[in-house]
Amino acid sequence: MPDPLFPTLVAGAAKEALRFGDHALSYDHLAAVAGGLAAELPAGRVAVWATPTVHTSVAVVAALLAGVPAVPLNPKIGERELAHILADSEPALVLAEPGAELPAGLAALPRRDIPLTGGEAPIPAEPDPESPALIVYTSGTTGPPKGVVLPRRALATTLDALEDAWAWTAADVLVHALPLFHVHGLILGILGPLRRGGSVRHLGRFSTEGVARELSAGATMLFGVPTMYHRIAGEVDSDTVLADALKRARLLVSGSAALPVHDHQRITAATGQQVVERYGMTETLMNTSVRADGERKAGTVGVPLPGVELRLVGDAGEVIDDAETVGEIQVRGPNLFTGYLNRPDATAAAFDDGWFRTGDMATRDTDGYVKIVGRKATDLIKSGGYKIGAGEIENALLEHPRVAEAAVTGEPDDDLGERIVAWIVPSGEPPAAEELADHVAKLLAPHKRPRVVRFLDALPRNDMGKVMKRALGA
Repeated sequence: MPDPLFPTLVAGAAKEALRFGDHALSYDHLAAVAGGLAAELPAGRVAVWATPTVHTSVAVVAALLAGVPAVPLNPKIGERELAHILADSEPALVLAEPGAELPAGLAALPRRDIPLTGGEAPIPAEPDPESPALIVYTSGTTGPPKGVVLPRRALATTLDALEDAWAWTAADVLVHALPLFHVHGLILGILGPLRRGGSVRHLGRFSTEGVARELSAGATMLFGVPTMYHRIAGEVDSDTVLADALKRARLLVSGSAALPVHDHQRITAATGQQVVERYGMTETLMNTSVRADGERKAGTVGVPLPGVELRLVGDAGEVIDDAETVGEIQVRGPNLFTGYLNRPDATAAAFDDGWFRTGDMATRDTDGYVKIVGRKATDLIKSGGYKIGAGEIENALLEHPRVAEAAVTGEPDDDLGERIVAWIVPSGEPPAAEELADHVAKLLAPHKRPRVVRFLDALPRNDMGKVMKRALGA
């Protein structure tokens, strides 16, 4: 019989497992309500209206206990995307927090409110490790979202690899405020602590006050995305309560997008803490991380996790083995998905002889640390015969005192092939375009200076805080 995905849940424990504001559940309580709900779930798939609440956590755990694939739905989802996901995944019902208002697109689907009391059914035997656990839909930047089928094996593998990399134990208490419809917030942020037998405190909505409160009250780890750490970096110099709380943390982890080096430096200067970055995707879960016991190299996403094979591949398919050349990251290992739902063509196209093509471009230094320079489609700029990563230019721009936020893209140029475009949210009076170009040329190289500078009030971002560069181009 396979080992259980959540050993502490099966064994039982009175310790706190989940806390969302005033709602807290012990492992025994969670086992009772999730086990009871699991016994009621139909065969097939179930949709979960993934509000940032304890109810969503109970629903996903119940589905996992029952061996029923769960399809998390973003509560801010649009009509067209919702219709596509429902038609593609064909869930038998939708699980929702009591009182949550669901969109008209879900009206035809049977609804089951998620309980926090009652239940008390035996926990079923652990399903086969290869059986689907979650179907998480990608962002759909190149067409309708694709359903990524994640088996139980991938969840267990990636969480156990992070146990090794981060020295993650049952004694850890995680605090975060991430959404629960994607890998970072749901798998790492909720299922991770439950697999370790630890605890998680979800803030509901991110605030530096909430982070400071929980880290001051025994939380040991913080998970966040760069927009959250950017806010922390902007306040930690003047907020001694926040700085003292961050000093107490065992581990600060950032993911889902690159954390600017400038924000790394500001947080370290105020707290002595060095934020750990990791790298993953919906299709692969976690691939690399800076280790808790390893050298912290700001601007890198660390080394491959245990069990993960990683290589960089050039345009001609050659494997890159030097520390300077940019190549596409390809990975293979037990952390990978089994395929895209109903899309065997897309699944086949995503692999190169067993290696998953991530579409992310990177370099790898002599110590094995991976430095991502951007997405192949949007962040690799080919200008004047050079391959230029947008990320390093963005980091350079953020070092200018009058730049609050920066994004870099390429656009067609008759002479250069592509010219570098900087999109800037200024801090105060906007600097002159030539001043910014000279600033980048001085820090990096003349061919990396922006040829065009455009000022904005805000950068377009998705729910995870990633800049939507296709929206900038449009």
